[in-house]
Amino acid sequence: MFNPWPHTLSAAVALAILASPALAQAQDLSFNLPAGPLASTLNAIASQSGHIVSLEPSLVQGKQAPAVIGRMPAAEAMQRALTGSGLQLRVTEQGNFSVEPVTDGNTTLQLGATNIVERSIDATTEGSGSYAARAVTIGKGTHTLKEIPQSVTVMTRKQMDDQGLTDLKDAANQTTGLVGVQGVGKGMILTSRGFQIDDWQYDGVPIPRNTYALGNWATQDLIFFDRMEVLRGASGLLQGTGSPGGAINLVRKRGQYAPTVTLTGKAGSWDHYGLQLDAGGPLNQTGTVRGRFVADEDQSQSFTDYEWSKTHSLYGALDFDLREDTTLGLAVSHSDGESRPMIRGLPRYADGSPVNVSRSTYTGARWNHSDIDVTTVYADLEHRFNEDWAFKVGAVRMTEDNQAKNQRLQTSGDGLNADGSGVQYADFVSDFDATKIGLDMNLVGRFEALSMQQEVMLGGNYSKFTSDDRFARTFNNSSDTLFGIDHDRPEISYDGLLNTPGGRATPSKYDIRQKGLYGSWRVKPIEPLTLVLGSRVSWYDYSYTSATQAAFSNVAIEEAPSTTNETGEFTPYAGIVYDLNREWAVYASYTDVFEPQTARTTSGSVLKPVIGSNYEIGLKGELMDGRVNTSLAVFRYDQENRAVNDVASGFACDGWYCSTASGKVRSQGIEAEISGEVLSGLQLFAGYTYNTTKYLEDPVDEGRVFSQWTPKHMLRVWSDYQFSGDWSRVSTGLGFTTQSHTLGYERTYEIPGYTVWNARLGYQLTPEIDLALNANNLFDKNYYTAGYNQLNGNNYFGDPRNVMFSVKYTPTF
Repeated sequence: MFNPWPHTLSAAVALAILASPALAQAQDLSFNLPAGPLASTLNAIASQSGHIVSLEPSLVQGKQAPAVIGRMPAAEAMQRALTGSGLQLRVTEQGNFSVEPVTDGNTTLQLGATNIVERSIDATTEGSGSYAARAVTIGKGTHTLKEIPQSVTVMTRKQMDDQGLTDLKDAANQTTGLVGVQGVGKGMILTSRGFQIDDWQYDGVPIPRNTYALGNWATQDLIFFDRMEVLRGASGLLQGTGSPGGAINLVRKRGQYAPTVTLTGKAGSWDHYGLQLDAGGPLNQTGTVRGRFVADEDQSQSFTDYEWSKTHSLYGALDFDLREDTTLGLAVSHSDGESRPMIRGLPRYADGSPVNVSRSTYTGARWNHSDIDVTTVYADLEHRFNEDWAFKVGAVRMTEDNQAKNQRLQTSGDGLNADGSGVQYADFVSDFDATKIGLDMNLVGRFEALSMQQEVMLGGNYSKFTSDDRFARTFNNSSDTLFGIDHDRPEISYDGLLNTPGGRATPSKYDIRQKGLYGSWRVKPIEPLTLVLGSRVSWYDYSYTSATQAAFSNVAIEEAPSTTNETGEFTPYAGIVYDLNREWAVYASYTDVFEPQTARTTSGSVLKPVIGSNYEIGLKGELMDGRVNTSLAVFRYDQENRAVNDVASGFACDGWYCSTASGKVRSQGIEAEISGEVLSGLQLFAGYTYNTTKYLEDPVDEGRVFSQWTPKHMLRVWSDYQFSGDWSRVSTGLGFTTQSHTLGYERTYEIPGYTVWNARLGYQLTPEIDLALNANNLFDKNYYTAGYNQLNGNNYFGDPRNVMFSVKYTPTF
């Protein structure tokens, strides 16, 4: 197809006239240009900035530009667009631009004898065409990965699209050090370094996301988000109470400066179909109001008999430049996920061996049903006082309505009998209604004092979680076997279970509130050395009230509320980064995290919080002009004050053991990662984790593995190669995940490790139409996923071989 852009570029940019080019050169402009033809990108920058550019059209013929996103001078935007093109930008004394071939291998912008120094780095990955992130925002402000003295991974928009990752659990299982497992429910459990991550961040605002009266029901689409940022290791400075394993920050898509529309259709195995519209662009002539709209429909059957799912998702966002230095962002997302799930999977034999059944085996009833509606409202305001100082406030409000009824097949004892007997049908109806609110504000500033470059960050955040929950259940012994499951038992309801012998209901409410003040100070006493000191003071209030209503009773008997509160909990942070050269840096860090407990001692007092200390040293690299990120880390986390049974006191607490704060566990290991364009046209992500977890002090489990579902070895690899020359329309992807064995819940049997290969073939049919075929589990590996595997249930097969064909249409404007 003939592309007229290169032949008309010079004429187009010559029409862009600005009264003072020198003034435009000094001004920071906002750019949001997706990756595309170099000629188009240069033309857009020239048009927006009013500069005149001179070049030979043949120089840019057929060349591609990376995304140019963020606030920067026009000259810097031009230089970014020219990255990797073999061309360089020159600026005349009059402020005019010219593009010339590189003659000495140096693509540094020439401006007399002065180089333009990059003053701002945008962390957006959409349109970058890269697996390497330039920066992250998870630590407040914007920093490169090399500047953060902890392990950080970013899954970019391109990697998610290439691998076809639309669900947070699936993305976690392709990320260094993370494990995403099926919980006891429709949702997921995320862990890092052996510890659950139950508070998730949205645009840097943390909220509780996996707190339920029963089971695990948290689900999360990724279609609304630009990237997933993962910090491993204790994250108490950022969110107070939280996981010792780390933090996850989901950064949403924003309105765009250039009109962009993408329509994607997909069809795959098990009648899996989907259609998505993603459109954005300026809503006024000056581009000070920008919008984004995403609509997604997805429906699928399953390799498991009777299972199906349907998800309807909508997202709308508006960004307003109230002034040149102030931006307001508003957005709302809604996901309605309806399904017939299999809850608690398959049981195992009493000796721990897996059952020999087809992967299509379904243990539920035909009336199993789950409906999860999640609506989230986002708001943020950023004010930039100047190049060095900025204030930002962000808020998130999420409402979740979660209703389910399901038949679960479990064993009446410890595992199945040899003939498959010993099963029990458990009927559950749940109705959970929760509201999560989060608020975060911070001030970040850079300055020079005492001949030292310094940066300070001061902030505070607040979160509130309230719920109105209820669930009812019965347990029914049966003479059926695993090989003769009854899928047509009578349908159940909440009221029906209360009129069934053995039925019982539990209404309950959560009220969890947390607030904190935090701050950090970065200082460079000498040029290659950066010291980071920080601290947080947290306040935490927890209340859980519940009641029990027996069958044929109209009265619910309230139980004693479970409460705890912590006041003025102090969390320190310290780090050091030493730049070996422009590309490499070594670092070390120490941080604490605390987790409140609700268990009580014989005196009736609540146990003091679990306290943990995280130590980490490592090496980070930003190679090939930032196109490749690498890291190597050694870590240890020691946690103490864990609640253990106070056996010596007898059954002194409501007929059971009281507790003492004497438990201690340790997680330690090594992580290594590389991401980015390691060779021309080859994008690579590879992450290896060696992690051991162990009880150091415990009256029952001392010396045993602490986290059963954390493999000792994990390796995640994915690569994508874009051919050149006559094959330039073709791209291929190949990767695998492999991990060593894990343990079942009872720690008496192993869940074997596995290796699963995936691949992709892409073809650009026209400049507007991209075709792709993704194949997962290429060699049809038959395996059980690692997770909450128990003798009496919760064992799930991994997905068999499956394919997904997609067509993406992106019209040009």
